[in-house]
Amino acid sequence: MASYSGRGVHGQVVHRLGARIVGGTFAEGEILDIGALGAELDVSLTVMREALKVLAGKGLTDARQKRGTYVRERAHWNLLDADVIRWRMETGDGAQLLRDLADVRSVVEPAAARRAALHRTDADLTALRTALDAMGRARSDSVAVTEADAAFHRALLAATGNELLGRMDLLLEPGLKERDRLVHAHGDADDPVPSHRAVLDAVRDRDPARAEAAMLALLAKSAEDTDHLTSASPNAVTASAPGPTAFPTSRGSDRPAT
Repeated sequence: MASYSGRGVHGQVVHRLGARIVGGTFAEGEILDIGALGAELDVSLTVMREALKVLAGKGLTDARQKRGTYVRERAHWNLLDADVIRWRMETGDGAQLLRDLADVRSVVEPAAARRAALHRTDADLTALRTALDAMGRARSDSVAVTEADAAFHRALLAATGNELLGRMDLLLEPGLKERDRLVHAHGDADDPVPSHRAVLDAVRDRDPARAEAAMLALLAKSAEDTDHLTSASPNAVTASAPGPTAFPTSRGSDRPAT
């Protein structure tokens, strides 16, 4: 799930090609001309092949004899991959991604909060408090707030005592981090500490109904912050996403870089 893009020239090629695929520049089923793309990006065929291996691992491309390398259908994409999520945010699909994320969280996290109140340990409470304290210290640092928020929700899932629920962070965290980065980067989001503290207090008190209600309130506020941002500026999601690193292209290429 870790992000691959941005790791040197190889990572930049992964980023550029991945964003084009996810953004629809390359259509599903389209055959990729590896030689032409390598010339455009001014990289060797070895770099291109290695980058395409990474993209194949994310479900975006595949290769077949007599067909070549092609873009796979969206149904095969790993939509939970951190890079795929980032490319969706960059290329105009971010609003739908955030709506889907909110739906998934509304199913998982209230039930997780209820169960955490019943099964949490002292160690779980320590992890939740540590994350909340970090969130409070990092109010002016959007990156630190995002990391602290992810740590809180990760600790809450772990506090359920259910190993499978505990690994739901693999599903939720990449999207949650992108959502937090977007909202907090604009500087007009409310202080997240009180809503998270309400969840922690209910879990600490072993009050499952109150924990569930506190999480529902937290998610409602999260949705409100996101809706406020996207309604105030419909292009805010895409505009706020970090674009690909500037990358050299070959002279004379008749296919512009995106």
